[in-house]
Amino acid sequence: MFDFTNRQMKIVEIIKTHEPVTGDQIADMLGVSKATIRSDLAVLVMTGYLDAKPKVGYFLGKSLTDQDNAMDRLNDIKVKDVQGLPVVVQGTTTVNDAVVTMFLEDVGTLAVVDESGYLEGIVSRKDLLKVTLGNASASSMLISLVMTRQPNIITILEEETVVEAARKMVHYQFDSLPVVQATDDPNKKQVMGRITKTTMTKLLLEAATKS
Repeated sequence: MFDFTNRQMKIVEIIKTHEPVTGDQIADMLGVSKATIRSDLAVLVMTGYLDAKPKVGYFLGKSLTDQDNAMDRLNDIKVKDVQGLPVVVQGTTTVNDAVVTMFLEDVGTLAVVDESGYLEGIVSRKDLLKVTLGNASASSMLISLVMTRQPNIITILEEETVVEAARKMVHYQFDSLPVVQATDDPNKKQVMGRITKTTMTKLLLEAATKS
């Protein structure tokens, strides 16, 4: 990804809306002279973000249209299409058993559910490390005492897009999200699966390389 200036990004947005558009028209829309944006246009053409035809003007180049196509593909994918099986424990599980489950399943986060499968909490490797380091009796503690509870749990619905899942992961700096199904009770969410950064990375690679 190239590090474009604000003016170059404005040029791209203008061309997205008005293509094909001439250099003179772009300059007028920006309120500058054509000479001022000559180098900007050259950079955008050289990087493949724009293309140009004599007597026609500038239009989107292959690099940008490929990115748009990749984003369109990702926007069509729902979380339910790619989610993994949930890895869950109950609140009565001990810290020791939670650690064992986490390593056997090779996951970084466990969903804590009640007997009906409704989400009660989340526990991560970091949570378990915090409680076990220097605490000899931690292994027998109940996981309900160390888990993160509502409303501090970030979830994603099955019908939301993977793009929204990615936004949440980046914004909240989580490696995975529990996938839930809404119920009539806003305080009850049925755990249906999980989606991870590994899944998102694979999807992004597939979308970017698919012809």
